[in-house]
Amino acid sequence: MVRFFLLGFTLFLALSINAFGQESMAQNDDPVTAKIKSFLNEKTYNENEAFINVIFDPKSDYYVKDRVDSVKIIQTLKDNGLLNLFFKSPQEFTLTFKTNGSPIFFVRIMDDVLNSIGYFRYVTSGAHLNESEFSWSINLTSEYMTDPLILQKALRKSGCEIIDITKMDAKKWTYIIDISSAELNVPRLVAAKEVRLKRSLYAHWFNVQGINGLKISSSRRNHWYPYISYYDASLHLVKLLKHKRIYKSISLRIPKNAKYIKISDLYTLKNLRDGLLLSPMGMR
Repeated sequence: MVRFFLLGFTLFLALSINAFGQESMAQNDDPVTAKIKSFLNEKTYNENEAFINVIFDPKSDYYVKDRVDSVKIIQTLKDNGLLNLFFKSPQEFTLTFKTNGSPIFFVRIMDDVLNSIGYFRYVTSGAHLNESEFSWSINLTSEYMTDPLILQKALRKSGCEIIDITKMDAKKWTYIIDISSAELNVPRLVAAKEVRLKRSLYAHWFNVQGINGLKISSSRRNHWYPYISYYDASLHLVKLLKHKRIYKSISLRIPKNAKYIKISDLYTLKNLRDGLLLSPMGMR
């Protein structure tokens, strides 16, 4: 009995020491290596460790200021055939986006970004706001996981930047995104430069932070009931105008704290058969 106890204890001790040793080695990894390992399974990393050390030399190239550049690491892994984002068949996966900015503004930007890279159908699976950050999770179905390089390119068009990426597992990725310099990726109205709007089934958005006023003209074929919203830089509603009679033209004074304007129709945009003519006025 004692012999079996000692044998079992010795085996337990050996396994514990081995596990402790592996854990200590993992904890001793430099930040770049730790991030590389997080994107690869253990077998892939171990089989290609020597090659990985070569392609990631020097590791100082994989920092942005004092943080690890997750996007660049993924790009290097992809370029060298070490990271495969494709599934064998269409799969449901989860993306979580985190930021410390305005939730309303953030979700609007992310919706535009996702649409621009071909994701029109997704389901919100969770949202959480606390004092330090806002977290938004969505579920999608596709034959491949979202490519961080494509996502980064789309985000930069709106002034956003990916700060970090965490791969929880093959179907769960988390992105931390900086939106401190973000703007909606919409046309900017400039004084004395007219813009003719084509017929559309969607409301028209513009950046109006550079003008004082705006004249909107409608054609005879239109039956336009103005529905105009102003928003600040964080996409909070500043002012709303809605009219229940047909207008052929309307002159607007832009509120001082308004950055965006949304131009629509009170009932349906089908009323705008010929679109509208925008005449921005004054600089600010």
